[in-house]
Amino acid sequence: MTISNISNPSMQLTSSEKALVARLQARDTSVKAHERAHISAGAGVILSGAVFTYQKAPDEKLYAIGGEVTIDTAPENKPEATIKKMQLVRTAALAPSDPSPTDYSVAATASMLQMHARLEMSRSLQEQLLIKAQTPYQANNTPTETSFSKYA
Repeated sequence: MTISNISNPSMQLTSSEKALVARLQARDTSVKAHERAHISAGAGVILSGAVFTYQKAPDEKLYAIGGEVTIDTAPENKPEATIKKMQLVRTAALAPSDPSPTDYSVAATASMLQMHARLEMSRSLQEQLLIKAQTPYQANNTPTETSFSKYA
């Protein structure tokens, strides 16, 4: 048996095929880094690992040309928790150095949900203050009666 270091002639790539392989290798590296950035920034809101779309190159290898990570954008039961969660969602969505249109959309959704949660907190606080303002002050639980007279 003879082992040869000569490449299989059918695997010799043309210059345009070599250029395509180089572009696909660069895209693969970029896509994987993009999805890793989402995952590393989104601890607690990432629902799945990265799922990639691959393309077979002239060198017979598969290169990632697209990818996605599922992020949990569901509001929480309490507005305070929703505000915190949506900040993390925004951070995860915008973590890559080159956010995609989908990334910007997820970040915008998180901002909107965060704004709604803040509005809900504000309304709740207003209701509490209104109730407090309408309740007469009673020291030691004694009934209060207020009379105003300019001749008292």
